[in-house]
Amino acid sequence: MSRFMNDVKTAMLLAFMMALFVFAGFVIGGRMGLVLGLLFGGGMNVVAYFFSDKIALASMRAQAVDEVQAPELVGAVRELAQRADLPMPRVYICPQQSPNAFATGRNPANAVVAVTEGLLQLCSREELMGVIGHELGHIKHRDILIQTIAATVAGAISALGYLLWFVPLGGDNRRGNPLVALALVVFAPLGAALLQAAISRRREYNADSYGAEVSGSPMYLATALEKLHAYNKRIPMQVAMESQKNMFIVEPFTARGAANLFNTHPKLERRLEALIGRPRV
Repeated sequence: MSRFMNDVKTAMLLAFMMALFVFAGFVIGGRMGLVLGLLFGGGMNVVAYFFSDKIALASMRAQAVDEVQAPELVGAVRELAQRADLPMPRVYICPQQSPNAFATGRNPANAVVAVTEGLLQLCSREELMGVIGHELGHIKHRDILIQTIAATVAGAISALGYLLWFVPLGGDNRRGNPLVALALVVFAPLGAALLQAAISRRREYNADSYGAEVSGSPMYLATALEKLHAYNKRIPMQVAMESQKNMFIVEPFTARGAANLFNTHPKLERRLEALIGRPRV
């Protein structure tokens, strides 16, 4: 049932993105714009489904590694993937000091686990196991496709808001109603953030629970989350796009002080309480 519901949500996201581009095309260029929006929306759906994982890895400058290059990391992923009865994911390292991790891919057979250099430097082996277990939870529950598509849709919504500000509305040489354009610029990114928050928060609790189970102890992930939250306040992510924040194990832009309403992750205290029965901070 979980897989079926994820497939339904994925289809709804792709349909929503298609409708969004068709509407924007009509607003910008009338009937001709509608046709162009249909073509562009279809192309974006193909990109979102087949290439969103590659876009995420490229934006993080991630590099594939093997057991010769990163024996502890790849060994931990292999061990936990066997415990979880999952195919061995590809493993990537991202050259950022901000400690974080994410999983991506269309399905478990095409899955990727990526961690930053900062996480490898910060976490003990047990904490690393907890983090990897969390990411394998997203793979096991087939969250990875919907998370990366949600990031792509959020980016498309934000981009359309700014496009409608600069492109004349109605298919002629007039800008159109500037208040409408301003509203789109303001509310499109807010809508994208709310979309991601609605999709992501419950999935984080589920992945936390699975990560605790497969790694062997909830304390591994609990102490890792404490460290990651503390260090992301000091070293915010510099290269990831705002629309990708739902993919990471913790909010990558914590230092920016975004309102919790738009956060894609539950508060640390709630995650710790769900993991170990009480907040430790």
